[in-house]
Amino acid sequence: MTNAENSFTIEMVTMKVSFYTIMMNLMLALIKLIVGILASSGAMVSDAIHSASDVCSVFIVIIGVKMANKTSDEKHPYGHERLECVASIVLAMVLAVTGGGIGYHGIRKIYDAETETILVPGMAALAVSILSVLVKEMMYWYTRGAAKKINSGVLMAEAWHNRTDALASVGSFAGILGARLGVPAMDPAAGVVISLFIIKAAADIFRDAVKKMIDVSCDDRTVRQIWQIAEKQKGVICVAEVKTRLFGNKKYVDIAVCADGRKTLEETHGIAEGIHKKIEENIDGVKHCRVYVSPAGKEDENWLR
Repeated sequence: MTNAENSFTIEMVTMKVSFYTIMMNLMLALIKLIVGILASSGAMVSDAIHSASDVCSVFIVIIGVKMANKTSDEKHPYGHERLECVASIVLAMVLAVTGGGIGYHGIRKIYDAETETILVPGMAALAVSILSVLVKEMMYWYTRGAAKKINSGVLMAEAWHNRTDALASVGSFAGILGARLGVPAMDPAAGVVISLFIIKAAADIFRDAVKKMIDVSCDDRTVRQIWQIAEKQKGVICVAEVKTRLFGNKKYVDIAVCADGRKTLEETHGIAEGIHKKIEENIDGVKHCRVYVSPAGKEDENWLR
């Protein structure tokens, strides 16, 4: 598959997942808001605000993926993959602000409990919280599968966002149930718990995005695979060094190998081309592979520096 075809596939999958996610979040937000108001549940209203903010996060995902998959140009010869990391950071900031607002509202409710009457939520709020858990968990598995298919960090972040939403709805259910069992403060307390889930998700997404922006290397298993592929290539006497880096959701590889110094330039080029082809065929997500070939016995550990 060419880079252009791969980019098209990524955008198509992202758009499909995003459409379903937007529709489900709008439906859940509307249901939660109506039921939260009618059933006097602060936790449910907080959960509704959370679901509404999810729609905003989906648009961030769409924009991030589309920008990250733009083809290389004169000013950006290495592509735009890091814009996906930027989108993840923006998503993390939106989530953190949302979580902070919900937490602040819940704490104020608890603090003012002595002077204000906290209403006990109705049964409808319990039913909707259960529905929210089921829908969000389903969305987690659906989005996670799509993210793995196209190797998208920002889409995987959105998948974990859905899992966090499911856990938050569990907190909402517990708060509403506790309030109905005679502890009214449990409802706003659940809102505070929900805010902590949201902030935790934001921190995880932010940390993962920053890690990818500072050229972290691939995992040890991937590096070993690359090394073994190069060693098995015909004409390679030894592998001197392998360096990798993650550039957004793509992998960049630099390899230094030793070959017989008596080979012709054409033969040496063939060795490098063979390694390049095998690595791109067998390692997912490799956008660029550069191979250095040097005469055996003249290894220089500073080749790639």
